[in-house]
Amino acid sequence: MHVPAHFTADEAQLAGLLQPGLADLVTATPSGLLCTPVPFVAADGVLLAHLARTNPQWSEPVLGEALMVLHGPQGYVTPSWYASKAEHGRVVPTWDYVVAHVHGELVVHEDAGWLAAHVRRLTDVHERGRPEPWRVEDAPDGFLTGQLRAIVGVEVRITRVEAKWKLSQNRSAADVDGVVAGLHGDGHAAVAAAVQRARG
Repeated sequence: MHVPAHFTADEAQLAGLLQPGLADLVTATPSGLLCTPVPFVAADGVLLAHLARTNPQWSEPVLGEALMVLHGPQGYVTPSWYASKAEHGRVVPTWDYVVAHVHGELVVHEDAGWLAAHVRRLTDVHERGRPEPWRVEDAPDGFLTGQLRAIVGVEVRITRVEAKWKLSQNRSAADVDGVVAGLHGDGHAAVAAAVQRARG
């Protein structure tokens, strides 16, 4: 990924993006590129996720490293929001976004114990803070066993991370003010907040 210096992420920003969420798992295989959106959690230098057993991506040999693409807030930026449009008109549309490419070795887990622990971890993270959190143990044993047989665990052992925070850092303060206001006006509060934080 091309990352100009002013769009480089720091460690704190990257840690924020490694919070549990949805990522695209991409692998190059003899059959071509395969990609599946997967819910993941990060732990000790790895990303943990799972695929449906019927998804051929887990059983295809991986050529080189796997790639997990983690997406943060993103949105279209019209040049109409820039103060500099009125000054000189030398502006074009763009896109503000946050993304990380996490590269690493793909390890497949079919062990029922590993899968049960993974599903508990993933569920506990997303149920935390709910008035009545659902727990894996709430499902009947036979049903849960069948569900675990229907998935395969995948682990990406991280070797390198490329992250890009493209949030109008290359624009003037007046242009950034216009972008923040415009994004709020378009209902993209998360992107507006990210742009505001990135201005330093």
